[in-house]
Amino acid sequence: MSLSLKKENKITILDKSLSRGKSEVSISAFALLFSEIVQYCHNRVNTIPELQQKLSDLGFHVGQRYLDLIVLREKGHKRETKLVNMLVFIKSNVWKNLFGKEADKLEHANDDEKIYYIIEKDPLVNRFISNPRRQSSLNCASFMAGIIEAILTTSNFPAKVTAHWHEGTAFRINFDESVLLRDKTVDGRG
Repeated sequence: MSLSLKKENKITILDKSLSRGKSEVSISAFALLFSEIVQYCHNRVNTIPELQQKLSDLGFHVGQRYLDLIVLREKGHKRETKLVNMLVFIKSNVWKNLFGKEADKLEHANDDEKIYYIIEKDPLVNRFISNPRRQSSLNCASFMAGIIEAILTTSNFPAKVTAHWHEGTAFRINFDESVLLRDKTVDGRG
């Protein structure tokens, strides 16, 4: 009888609240895990663009799952409906929760109203990856681009996000035309 009582009182991970939790992960554990992800992907592709796409796809899966958790924890179940507010949410709240600090910059392209940039001088995912000379164009921050794309797309802001080498890494966010039209309508400018 005492054995069954001990089993019933044991708290599992499913019993714990989603709104609380330890938000820190060991950098060395993350570095090891991420380098294994890159090696796994690298062994299954032939070109650098394929590798970056595979990393982006994996990031997309992470971002889809992470969105619900971050909205629950940070926003009290309320989702952003305006484009700029959503980008600021990603630059600040999402970045802080994932990487321990805000992204360095959020910029709007001068020549195209559909394009925004989130700039990170030293992305955590690139910090522990060394690129051979023949693969110098590889930017493992494509994983982060996938996370951003998933959060935006799942939040009804369809966009294509890519990682580029510029001032560290620039995440180029190219929104679908429908997002801009909706945003203008919400603001009363449409």
